[in-house]
Amino acid sequence: MVFDHQVFDGQVREDAVLEKIGYQQELKRSFGLLGMIGFSFNIVTCWTALGSVLIVGVNSGGPPVMIWSWLAICAVTLAVAYSLAEICSAYPTAGGQYSWVAILAPPKYARGLSWVTGWFMMTGIVAMGATNNFIGANYILGQANLANPSYKIERWHTVLVAYLIAVSATVVNIYGPQLLDKLSRGMLIWNISSFVIVIIVLLATNDHKQPASFVFRDFQNFSGFGTAYCAILGLLQSAFGMCCYDSPAHMTEEMKNASKEAPKAILMTVYIGFITGFVFLITLSFCIGDIGTTALTLTGVPLIQIFYDSTNSVVGSCLLTSLITVITLVCSNGLMAAGSRSLYAFARDHGLPFSTLFSRVEPKKQVPIYAILLTGALQIALNSIYFGTITGFNTVISISTEGFYLSYAMPLLMQIIARFNGNAQDLQGPFKLPPNLSLALNIIGFVFLLFTSITFNFPTLNPVDSGNMNYTSAAIGIIGMISLVTWFTTGKKRFTGPELTLHATGSGIDTVEEVVLEKKLAVSVAPKEL
Repeated sequence: MVFDHQVFDGQVREDAVLEKIGYQQELKRSFGLLGMIGFSFNIVTCWTALGSVLIVGVNSGGPPVMIWSWLAICAVTLAVAYSLAEICSAYPTAGGQYSWVAILAPPKYARGLSWVTGWFMMTGIVAMGATNNFIGANYILGQANLANPSYKIERWHTVLVAYLIAVSATVVNIYGPQLLDKLSRGMLIWNISSFVIVIIVLLATNDHKQPASFVFRDFQNFSGFGTAYCAILGLLQSAFGMCCYDSPAHMTEEMKNASKEAPKAILMTVYIGFITGFVFLITLSFCIGDIGTTALTLTGVPLIQIFYDSTNSVVGSCLLTSLITVITLVCSNGLMAAGSRSLYAFARDHGLPFSTLFSRVEPKKQVPIYAILLTGALQIALNSIYFGTITGFNTVISISTEGFYLSYAMPLLMQIIARFNGNAQDLQGPFKLPPNLSLALNIIGFVFLLFTSITFNFPTLNPVDSGNMNYTSAAIGIIGMISLVTWFTTGKKRFTGPELTLHATGSGIDTVEEVVLEKKLAVSVAPKEL
């Protein structure tokens, strides 16, 4: 048998890094860098995400706040992304944020903080999956309404279509895991091509463009609050649009050369998202028609109304919307994959009920089938809330973003505390920042995440009543309370988390290089024939 030694060495090194954290390699490494960039960007896909929550920005400051806040949000997001990329390079494990907290936090509090971080991380990923299902359903039904105005969209229609999207993503993840890398690479081309097509068509067909003063200067306030408060609310659209860029971290155990390539995928996702989101926001701002008509469109999707007002064509509008719908549907596959790997990792550390079941990997397909089924079931449960209350499901949308942001903040906080108390770990991954720059980015990123996590809880319309009240704070409080109660009842006894205690010797812990050499020697002396 002929071996590709370069590929073998990379595989062995990544397995050794994972083993040093305390885990054995169980999943199949199939993703390359391009595939992972496509996988991650198709989840983040800032330009379509911004279009999905367009009215939040229009009501809270209008185009100037949308555009300039996007630049600011992207700048500070890069501080978070570089910080997470550095940690991911040193500790490439599917657990992501909660695993990093377990490693970086003071030993006395590490397991407890890791447990709470894991709860917020899983809440964010699962809720974002349910949110994406909801958005995809809206795009599909919005086109049906545009093509047939007599059709009235009912809430139960939206829920059933969301169910179908969740089930489809579950099936693809179970029966077609080998397709994810190729699909992700193809979708990167589709995503960028769709972006270019939408921009060109809108600018070419729209004959009633807004003046530059409307786009870059004129402040719009339909929130009922004061100017400063309204501008802060306008940040929420940008914050939602730049989220989920940690996805490569949760897929590191299925990446080739993960410690090198995962950080690149995280950063490239943010850079591509920044550029596409910025151009898309400017284009929409020039092409938007009457704000009231757009906000109250019968399609339920303001973006579809902008397409129709620009093209004056039902067919053209549906074609543009279909481009985005495909992105949203494939995004559901990515969120299902990232979510299931997170639940699998947490179960592997005995963090879930029936952890033995949910951490089980199907040996032939090398995927965590039961974790995938659990992720799909949880998404369907969250989508079911829309049956009973619109306000309740709006809270699901809010906690999806806040869950992510809180989980991003925790490892950064651990890094900051360790630097100031003199116990900072030397992150030894291939992607390594100068210590002072790393600390500065940690602080900037943490302050930003803390600020946005607070503002996510603010009401968005005044006067505030039971119908428009923001219940995010109550939901986050309940999640935090559940995580604490379950920690003291079961987690404290059972939850393990990653452990950097591999191959203890008289001189300490073996380095990754020593483990790699040990594995190479084992292969070299193995019988050539059985």
